[in-house]
Amino acid sequence: MRLVDWNIQWGRGVDGRVDLARIVREARALCDFDIICMQEVTRGFHGPQSAGGLAGGPSADQFSELAALLPDMTVLDAIGSDLPSPRASTHRRQFGNAIATRLPVRQVLRHSLPWTADPAKPSMLRVALEAVIDTDVGPLRVISTHLEFYSEAQRLAQVERLRDLHKEACDHARRPARAEKQDSPFADTGRPMSAIVCGDFNSAFEAPAYRRMLAPIPDAPAFTDAWTRAHGQVARAATVGLYDHEQWPDGPFACDFIFVTEDLAPRVASCEVDAHSRSSDHQPMWLELR
Repeated sequence: MRLVDWNIQWGRGVDGRVDLARIVREARALCDFDIICMQEVTRGFHGPQSAGGLAGGPSADQFSELAALLPDMTVLDAIGSDLPSPRASTHRRQFGNAIATRLPVRQVLRHSLPWTADPAKPSMLRVALEAVIDTDVGPLRVISTHLEFYSEAQRLAQVERLRDLHKEACDHARRPARAEKQDSPFADTGRPMSAIVCGDFNSAFEAPAYRRMLAPIPDAPAFTDAWTRAHGQVARAATVGLYDHEQWPDGPFACDFIFVTEDLAPRVASCEVDAHSRSSDHQPMWLELR
């Protein structure tokens, strides 16, 4: 099972050009992925920046654009920030995460993450998109997330929520409820314990949010860093700041991670970072499980 994770910055490359087709093309060149998790996907942020659009001019609905670019896949969306247009308009400006997969999808869950008050820091609403997917290594919960950039207090609260959600899912795995009936929305609540949580954590390697993700979780398998599992003590590959020095003046570091539950750790065949792409301010990562 192969998975790509990428904060795509709405497809805006270091050259300033927005090109989702380039993102898809480069992701396919990395590996024949079964699942791709993306952050910073937009809807309604088109148009000039003076009218509320984002730099480079993304399309009106990037989730639909991704569906057209990946016709063999199911594209799932979760919106974190949902804002009105600053000008007289009926469309809303939405910013969130996506998962696309060619594998069968069971439940899809959209989790709003904590947004605790922190008046000293700008912030935005964050979300975790979860899909239960049948893979060649068994059913997995795959979560694409993007944590707060400015506020460490919010970021740590969001990590705690991810941990609580994992424990909740493991409780459902142990004690599932049967479906009310076949065609009812009261479906079977069973979910797998095995999980992958990936995305832009806006936390440096070994910083508090990163370390908290790896801490033991009562009555649930803990998470391990797939990169560390694959590479041991080799120096961490940077995932941001390699080429975009305007947004990242302090230089390259790692803030994008793929965490897997302990039971999946022996299955990690590889976990790599593409150090060459300039199609976003972040570098794509990919994981292979066997």
